Amino acid sequence: MIDWSAIVGGQREAWVLGATAALGFAYGVLAQGSRFCFLRAVQAVFARTQSGPLRLFAAAMATALVGSQWLAGAADVNLGQSLYAQSRLSLVALLLGGLLFGYGMALANACGARCLVLLGSGNLRSLVTLLCLAVGAAATLSGVFAPLRIRLTEATQTELPAATLPTLFAWLMPLSVPVTATAWRWACVVLLLTALLGWALTRRPLPNSTAATTLSAPASPTRALLPGVLIGLLVPLGWWITGRLGADDFEPLPLGSLTFVAPVAQSLQYLQLSTGIAASTGSVLCAGVLVGAMVSALVRREFHWQGFTSAAQTGRSIVGGTLMGVGGVLALGCTIGQGLTGFSTLALSTYPALAGIVAGAWLAWRTSARERQ
Repeated sequence: MIDWSAIVGGQREAWVLGATAALGFAYGVLAQGSRFCFLRAVQAVFARTQSGPLRLFAAAMATALVGSQWLAGAADVNLGQSLYAQSRLSLVALLLGGLLFGYGMALANACGARCLVLLGSGNLRSLVTLLCLAVGAAATLSGVFAPLRIRLTEATQTELPAATLPTLFAWLMPLSVPVTATAWRWACVVLLLTALLGWALTRRPLPNSTAATTLSAPASPTRALLPGVLIGLLVPLGWWITGRLGADDFEPLPLGSLTFVAPVAQSLQYLQLSTGIAASTGSVLCAGVLVGAMVSALVRREFHWQGFTSAAQTGRSIVGGTLMGVGGVLALGCTIGQGLTGFSTLALSTYPALAGIVAGAWLAWRTSARERQ
């Protein structure tokens, strides 16, 4: 195995920040060009109009899962040290946080990651959403909402018998023949991969799909899913950057990859206090996404200044961004942080958080549909 500490020498932090910025840049380019958006994906399925955007997200989930689990074995990156793999969890906080995030995402019409991409394309509405998300997240992490978060978490925490899906299956199904942890891990990977690819490769039109959406879909399913696969590959790359390139026995970096709640808050903090604090991986990740999306939008001639058209739209962005900041902290992540990065670790915390996000988005979608009728 390559000793990266010997290669980077005393410039470990600079290498990590540079690699993280490049990671964000790649995400910005890919997400802008492919219109990669979890909200768009689930709303299209709610309306039963098209399944393409969700199939794209499923391809990203499958790739992130396989790549991260391969990396865990091949490069000795311990995903159990990540934020997501906890056996002591507050299911109430995860579900509530997911609901708040999902509802806020629908109100603002974009999640945090998508807002960064849209801002890079000239959408100034996203700037307001991101500022409110940052304030909401910071207030919940260490500000005025932090005591409430801590009390809620402590009052509802439960000690689970396992922190990840493989260890849960091993606990539920003790077998007479010993089964290694690696075997359980890859069994779970195969199970989830089969379900995701089964959905991603399905070409059946939904009941309310139109001829336009059907005809506009690429003829080759694999070609349509390629951006999702490339975005999924960025997740294990992020694990490698923090887990191998940034490895240090004396000053280890927190193990992490793509996520966009705390990093947005860190970015705002850095803009205010850069003379007194160092840049974090979260802040350079967000900067990389912003620049990558802007470059992609300019190259594709899709950069256009956009603003608010009404006071109501402004209010939705403010409330939606704040809810995403608060909810994202409670849920331990966002649609990317839990939907891709957390999911790739096989952590149990991912499933209630994702369920809450989808439920919150559906609730907002139903409310909006009734108002339009």
